Amino acid sequence: METPKTRILLAEDDENLGMLLREYLQARNFEADLFGDGEKAFRSFEKNHYDICILDIMMPVKDGFTLAKEIRMINSDIPIIFLTAKSMKEDVIEGFRIGADDYITKPFSMEELIFRIEAILRRTKSEGADKQTVFKLGNYTFDSSRQLLIRGTEERKLTTKESELLRLLCLNKNRILERNFALKSIWIDDTYFNARSMDVYITKLRKYLKDDPDIQIMNIHGKGYKLIV
Repeated sequence: METPKTRILLAEDDENLGMLLREYLQARNFEADLFGDGEKAFRSFEKNHYDICILDIMMPVKDGFTLAKEIRMINSDIPIIFLTAKSMKEDVIEGFRIGADDYITKPFSMEELIFRIEAILRRTKSEGADKQTVFKLGNYTFDSSRQLLIRGTEERKLTTKESELLRLLCLNKNRILERNFALKSIWIDDTYFNARSMDVYITKLRKYLKDDPDIQIMNIHGKGYKLIV
């Protein structure tokens, strides 16, 4: 049986860019419906099933932020990528506050967009398939709902950020946890100071797990971290 194609809602008011994006996505085996304003895109979203949304921020009739809010009211889980001609921090923060999974600043390469789409779809598929809150890590048991790391009769209460970071590592066990994704998921913004803060939490988690030599949190240069069990 043929695997259904990933269906993309594409909202972009620049006609030339929109058509170029749609043709490229179709060439890469995606289905893409293109709309030139936010209102038309929303009407299509109400009627059809989509796997991911790519929304330009500056659009006539209904802008990308408004469209994203309305989409989120119907489907709180669908991934959203914002396209923006601006690199203003306020736009980025507003996008993530609304619930964007990623954003990309124009001009961008088509390959970069494809990479981001595929990375988000891998993550959402993993998260959708795995809602567990209790993880077995060698000699340890991690209960993310209670924020407890348990080894034998010993229990360590983790902070919220320690727990969130360890859960992301567990969900991506033996795979790379992308650094920017972890920062945006937990700290909202991938600033230098937040990145340094995350490094401190990684060091703490290594210390908490050091009594089992079969567990390791590796730095993957330029990419992120890998929890090896």
